[in-house]
Amino acid sequence: MATVSLRLGDLVWGKLGRYPPWPGKIVNPPKDLKKPRGKKCFFVKFFGTEDHAWIKVEQLKPYHPHKEEMIKINKGKRFQQAVDAVEEFLKKAKSKDQSSHNSAEEKNRRNSSEERSKQNSGDEKRKAGLSEGKMRKNMGEGKKRVSSASAERGSKSPLKRAQEQSPRKRGRPPKDEKDLTIPESSTVKGMVAGTMAGFKWQPSVSEPVKDGDPHFHHFLLSQTEKPAVCYQAITKKLKVCEEETGSTSIQAADSTAVNGSITPTDKKIGFLGLGLMGSGIVSNLLKMGHTVTVWNRTAEKEGARLGRTPAEVVSTCDITFACVSDPKAAKDVLGPSGVLQGIRPGKCYVDMSTVDADTVTELAQVIVSRGGRFLEAPVSGNQQLSNDGMLVILAAGDRGLYEDCSSCFQAMGKTSFFLGEVGNAAKMMLIVNMVQGSFMATIAEGLTLAQVTGQSQQTLLDILNQGQLASIFLDQKCQNILQGNFKPDFYLKYIQKDLRLAIALGDSVNHPTPMAAAANEVYKRAKALDQSDNDMSAVYRAYIH
Repeated sequence: MATVSLRLGDLVWGKLGRYPPWPGKIVNPPKDLKKPRGKKCFFVKFFGTEDHAWIKVEQLKPYHPHKEEMIKINKGKRFQQAVDAVEEFLKKAKSKDQSSHNSAEEKNRRNSSEERSKQNSGDEKRKAGLSEGKMRKNMGEGKKRVSSASAERGSKSPLKRAQEQSPRKRGRPPKDEKDLTIPESSTVKGMVAGTMAGFKWQPSVSEPVKDGDPHFHHFLLSQTEKPAVCYQAITKKLKVCEEETGSTSIQAADSTAVNGSITPTDKKIGFLGLGLMGSGIVSNLLKMGHTVTVWNRTAEKEGARLGRTPAEVVSTCDITFACVSDPKAAKDVLGPSGVLQGIRPGKCYVDMSTVDADTVTELAQVIVSRGGRFLEAPVSGNQQLSNDGMLVILAAGDRGLYEDCSSCFQAMGKTSFFLGEVGNAAKMMLIVNMVQGSFMATIAEGLTLAQVTGQSQQTLLDILNQGQLASIFLDQKCQNILQGNFKPDFYLKYIQKDLRLAIALGDSVNHPTPMAAAANEVYKRAKALDQSDNDMSAVYRAYIH
């Protein structure tokens, strides 16, 4: 969007990241929300949603000149509701301006009448003064001079004398104007909070999203009205604790830390996403004495119903972790009744999803624009390592937040690395998974080649286990193939996703990734054979069909 001249109170179209332009109003930010450094930006409240954020000036357009253009490209129900809220706002603003104008005219008429009355009264006094002067005409010259001098001194009002004694510097604003830092827009001058029907200033974290408008899909959760669900395996170890806030927390049935060397943080922990990795992570957080509030995106899994919305989890916790499937899910969890609604200055958000650097950078910008703190922390491992608390955490972003998460990372992993600025952990994680995915495809290729050439697959595994390639990963994946057991420990669809993102990362810096590209094609064939929800070792089936 082109750079424009904007002021406090202006109605605008604001674009945040990859989200579509949305109608909003430039307002003063909360006192405790600092303005981001760098490019000029304005704090915008969006109509028809609970969203607000710092938006760069080049991502803003005036509302009226671009209204028709935006309406043509956005046809969704929620978008139309937002536009209707703007029109209602303008209608009330116009009504109030007209009322103020009428009141001003009436005041002017009264003032004019009073001025005429004063003028007539003054004329009468002057006439009386002339008559009195004639009566005093024969008084002595000395007495007349004294009287004249006294009259001259007395002709100045106390206010005028005070102004002469204490003159104000030229151009200095009155005292009641000194705090104005941004000029008020003429289109909304004189507006008060009562005119803001349809524009909710105080978000309700439990308010559900009532429609699934595809044109606003970026901001929607897949199932925001459904409560979260946790795996049954977790609930056997937990007790559910209803709090006064309405959110649901879970604690270990025995809250004594299993590992006495870990002192759990006293901060409230939230966790979004209870998939293969998330369920094990939460279990270990609980074992180490943390109190955790959870929410899960999919509501069809077995187990206790816990939590209501991501917004509720974020608003009631100090640090919220998220571990979801892909870039789309990482963005979806932000929307109305989502993470952004709960983020306030000082709230912390840690994304543990394996996504690309562009996505995680966008997430960081959105969180920080609302005064939150952000850390990316994808994990290397699988379901078994997650359950065992043996993950490897790759972190980047807010170093202070990384330190605050120390007890959590100790509970869920065997080691963690801090890699610097946001995006570095995402890149490193994709490279690690690229190597792992390519290796898995090579293992499958070797086992099928042994089979078709009449060699024993078990003997091949025995040989590999005695050589330099010996590893738990190699043994487990070969055993999966030999036993025909592809129960997911790391979904095939997710390793293919990571290969695809790693190839794109290579393309972005003009670096060839031919091995990863070849492995990616094999996984794509396995997906076509309906192996997406099986373990990555099911890539073997791409070679035998």
